[in-house]
Formats: sequence, structure tokens, C-alpha cells
Amino acid sequence: MYNIREYQDSHVSVLVNETVNYLITKKDGIYVDCTAGEGGHIKAICEFCEDQAKVIGLDIDFEVLQIAENKLKEHLNNIKLIKAPYQDIDIVLTGLGIEKVDGFLMDLGVSTFQLKGENRGFSFSKDEPLDMRMDSESQITAADIINNYPLEKLRQIIFEYGEEKKYAHKIAKSIVRNRPINSTLELVDAIRKALPTSEIYKRKTHFATKTFQAIRIEVNNELKNLEEVLYKFEKFLKKNGRVVIITFHSLEDRIVKNFFKNNKSYNFITIKPILPSENEKKRNPRSRSAKLRIAEFIGTD
Repeated sequence: MYNIREYQDSHVSVLVNETVNYLITKKDGIYVDCTAGEGGHIKAICEFCEDQAKVIGLDIDFEVLQIAENKLKEHLNNIKLIKAPYQDIDIVLTGLGIEKVDGFLMDLGVSTFQLKGENRGFSFSKDEPLDMRMDSESQITAADIINNYPLEKLRQIIFEYGEEKKYAHKIAKSIVRNRPINSTLELVDAIRKALPTSEIYKRKTHFATKTFQAIRIEVNNELKNLEEVLYKFEKFLKKNGRVVIITFHSLEDRIVKNFFKNNKSYNFITIKPILPSENEKKRNPRSRSAKLRIAEFIGTD
């Protein structure tokens, strides 16, 4: 039995108008939101299509799907929400008897619920257990990684996934030295001990951001899952169907850009990514690092 954790905030989806404008090629099409979250993009798709479209929404977080279902009550006749990882999109669509769709959407950002819902462990702004699982049923938590990975493996993921180029070894060494680490603020303290005071104060973002990102990516296998799902889209796309993907850091964006650039079955609709407007960044600061890329499936020879 699932219980929704306490959650007072609400997630604000990014680049909503841009997503809908580039994704929708016909109002009575079939669209798949691979990262449904709280349903912000799905709601926009339904409204833009005047409830003529069929939308399938996937998410691995059952709790956010419950929130989405509540927010999308007036559109539920046109929506199917499914708890599943997006890399299983082929299994899901085959199970639903869907052979072709008109578009896929992915918003790869961490949801506000995951950041602010109780005891998720994604945020360094409050003391919580080291969890960071997007799927609360998965086995490996951030605590397992922080307390059990050897020094070199920790260094590697902080260097690669956190892009913490200069201080990865010192941070990993500090984490090992301060074990056991059981909470987010204990992890923040271990990171702080590894960095010079000048480095802590000169960074534009919180000094723990990169390490937390690295651990989260490792817990959820995010980059490998993204690479896997990209190869599955073309089997289900109609000709001229669209793939719209929103990324939030350079590792994700590089994977998406290189995949579509090197795949002759797709054309980029825009050469450069679409960025949030200055007004959106002011309204929703979390959107500031978002990049939207759009590819059109032109078919295989």
C-alpha cells in the first residue's frame, strides 16, 4: 500500500509552450510522456489538443503519478498513467497494443516532489536519510553508495557524473574518512571538509550540488537508461513523428545531441537547443539550466 508523503509545494513544468508547439503534429495523435511527473506537460498537451489526443504517461515514482492523476482528473478519459521506467517503453507500448505513436516527450529534471517531499534525500537543504531513489521500490540507495563504494569508484562517479573535475578525489577521500554517513547533511559536511573555504564561497551554486548530482545519477542509473531508451523510439514513431527532450545538465544534453546528430533516421528541427525565456527563468529559477532539443523521425531506408 502506498502512502503519499507530505508535500506542500507544486512542481512547475519548464518550457511548456515550447514543448507543446514542437511536439504536437496533429491534435488527434498519440503522444507518450516518458517522464510524466506531476502531469504538467500532459495537461498542456490535452488542452492544446482539445482532448482529442491520446496520451500515455510513464513514471517510476508511484507517488508523483498519484499526484498527476489528481491534477489531471478532467482529462483522464484521454490519458493512461503507468508506473514503469522509461527504458521499458517498448514493453509498455506493446502491452497496450500500440504499434505507432506521433511523438515522445522526456523531461529529465528532478521533480519538486522529489526535492521537497519528505525523506526523499535529494536535497542538501534539509536533513534526511540518504535515499535519492526515483523509484522507491529499487534496491540501491545513496547510503549504499556513500558507505560501501571503494574510494576510487566514488572518485570516478563524482568526477564523471558530477563533473567535479578538480576536487573529486578529495571529496571521495573525505566521504570514506567520515563513514558511516547516514543523512544528507552529514554528506554535505563531508563535502565541506574536502573543499577550501575560498572554493565554497566562490561557486555560483551550492558547493554540494555536483556531488549530489553524481550520487543521484548513479543511484538511478540515469545516463545508461537514457542511452537505452533513445534507441527504442524509432520502432514506434510514425514518419515525421517528433521526439522532444528537456535536459538539465551537460551530460544528458551531450547524449541527446550526439544520438540524434549521428542517427540518419532523424533530423533536428532546430540546430541549437531551445532555452527558457528570461521571464520563465525569473518565474521559475529551476528552469535556468533547461535545454530543449527536438528531432523529427524521417524513417529508415
